[in-house]
Parts: sequence; C-alpha cells; structure tokens
Amino acid sequence: MRDEGLLTPAATPEDEAMEAGLRPRRMKDFIGQAALKERLAILIEAARGRGEAVDHVLFSGPPGLGKTSLGAILAAAMGAQFRGTSGPALERPGDLAAVITNLEAGDVLFIDEIHRLPRQVEEVLYPAMEDFQLDIVVGKGPAARSIKIDLPPFTLIGATTRVGRVAPPLRDRFGYVARIDYYGVEDLGAIVNRSASILEVDITTAGVETIAGRSRGTPRVANRLLRRVRDYAAVRADGRVDEVVADKALEVFEVDRNGLDKVDRAILEAVVSKFGGGPVGLSTLAIAVGEDPETVEDAYEPFLLQEGYLQRTPRGRIATERAYVHLGVDRDDSAQGKLLD
Repeated sequence: MRDEGLLTPAATPEDEAMEAGLRPRRMKDFIGQAALKERLAILIEAARGRGEAVDHVLFSGPPGLGKTSLGAILAAAMGAQFRGTSGPALERPGDLAAVITNLEAGDVLFIDEIHRLPRQVEEVLYPAMEDFQLDIVVGKGPAARSIKIDLPPFTLIGATTRVGRVAPPLRDRFGYVARIDYYGVEDLGAIVNRSASILEVDITTAGVETIAGRSRGTPRVANRLLRRVRDYAAVRADGRVDEVVADKALEVFEVDRNGLDKVDRAILEAVVSKFGGGPVGLSTLAIAVGEDPETVEDAYEPFLLQEGYLQRTPRGRIATERAYVHLGVDRDDSAQGKLLD
C-alpha cells in the first residue's frame, strides 16, 4: 500500500474506528465553527417549533473538518435517526430506493461525497427531495411504467469536498448550503485537549500547542497526530506528552514545524527542483511524486495553497517564495537548473 503521508486528511480505517469514540454528540461539544453552529441551531429550533423535518443541508469543505459529525449532531438534536451512506455506494437508482424507502418521518439521510452520485441516481433524488415522492420505473421497453411512492418527510444532508462538481439542479434543492472552513490553532488545541482527555493521554499545555500547530487546520489530522505522539511517548518516553516529547515524536513521523509532511515536501521539491519552480500541470506533478492527481489536488494542494507555498495558475502550479525558503533553495539556482535541462 502506498504511504500517502501522515497528514493527509483522508480517513483511514483506524481513523473511522477511533472517530466513533471521539466524535462529539451534541452541538455544545462541537468545537469551532461558531457562526455555522449558530445558523444550524436556528434551523433546528425553527423546524422543531413547526413540528417539521429540517430543510435539506449541503456541507462543503476539505475532508476531516467535521461534516459527518455535524450531520449526526443535527439528527440527534431533532430526535431523529441518522442513516449514512456515500455517493459511490449508490451506483443504481435501486440502491437509492432501497435506502430511502426505509426512512421514517424526520430521519436524516447523510450522503458523503454527494458530488460522486451517478446522474441517473441524482434524477431519482430530485422528486424525493422536493415532493417526498419516489418515481420508480417498473419493467422495460413498451411495457415499462412509472410508479410513485410517497415518502415520509426527511432531511437530506449532503457532504462534498468539491461543491463545484455538485450538479446545479441538485445543489439548488438544498435549503441551506454551508461552507466549513479550516480551524484556528486555538480551536485545534481545544480539540486535542478534549481527545486527550477521552484517550487518557497525559499531556501538557505546551504539548497540546505543538500538536495543534502542525495539524494543518484539520481536526482529523490533529487527532491522528495525537495518537502517534501518544504511541511515541509510551515507547520512547515516560508516557507523558510535553513539548519536547511531542516535537521529537513528530520529527520521527516526518512532520516538520510548519506542519508539512514528506509528501508535501515532495510536491514542493518536484515543482522547485524538477520543473524550475513551475508552471507544471497537475497530472505531470502527480506522476513526479508518485500520487494520483485527485490525491494531490484534494488532500495536499488545499493546505499548500492556503499557506502560500503554491500558486495555481491557468498554465499550472507555481512555487512561491515561501516554498523556496522552506526548502532552503535559491530561486535563481532553480531557474538556472531548468534552463540547463
């Protein structure tokens, strides 16, 4: 299996198992995203006051920021069942029909990666969202006929890392579209503290700050780093996580002081050293670092762009001055190397 680096926000099987215990169950336990929580609280209270299901909600944003957790919290606040699936799992209209016909009044259906729904499944979803009806075609050819099935009112929560790839007719059927942003270091520190308490990790304030500062604004990454630092402390120290132990642990796992791991650095080194600072196309860059283009674009680029290491232009990716400084490479030397090639 390819090592994609410790800091990729994509969920691993270990993350999924661990997150079940670390995931907040109530809105007050969800740290960060204060403005979004306030808006969701208004939606929930208004729907409860009317005795209706909450309007459909679409969460967008990078992976690992809490979209699934917020969906489950919304369901719990409404006293409803939370039923989760994903776009790739719903390959045919019949797959969606099997899920949606088992919903009860007020249930929350959560579809992760909703931008990956097949078009024919999307089209079945439209009347289900608007009119709470399911159109099913029975038979084939001239004998085919459409049957309408009434559905109980439910709430669809979609989650996507690429809101631009959600078809406009589907996006327009959501009553509220919310963007989830990266977290600040203070909020990440609170998340690390909470997770350390649940995992019974003895950690100092300085240890918390060290982990939070390298978590690339993502709670999932913060929790993953905490687990790796905990492991290091148990094996190479006395079990207590302070600044020194956290720093040594993250050095062992190749997470530098700026929160970049070896794949981040490989991307920057490829742009700077192999392509003279750019511009370089995504596919070419992905081949150079041995990753899929989608992995580079979804898992690594957002952080590198936000932190100012890369620029994305119509001609391709370009390394910024900060990338050269971080790698300790002189820009003139890099450009000269490109000319010699």
